[in-house]
Amino acid sequence: MQNVVDANLQACENGMAEFSGEVFNIAFGKRITLNELVRNLNKILKKDIKSNYADPRPGDVKHSLANIGKARQFLEYELRIDFEEGLKKQ
Repeated sequence: MQNVVDANLQACENGMAEFSGEVFNIAFGKRITLNELVRNLNKILKKDIKSNYADPRPGDVKHSLANIGKARQFLEYELRIDFEEGLKKQ
């Protein structure tokens, strides 16, 4: 969440009016699997959540990775808080 707030503040402070209406991906910039998410949540929450595996459904996205290159180029966006730290704060 903090990375999204930071990116929005950078856009406001850097006089980005010429990019009004443009879309920028603000993301971690690294692929995280659902298994990694569950492992991290278990560690943070001190739980033992078990994954429930099922057959893929129509429309399921197997892999997803947001390209943050445009945000880096025009907003000078750089990730400040990593995935695990961000989960802990939420």
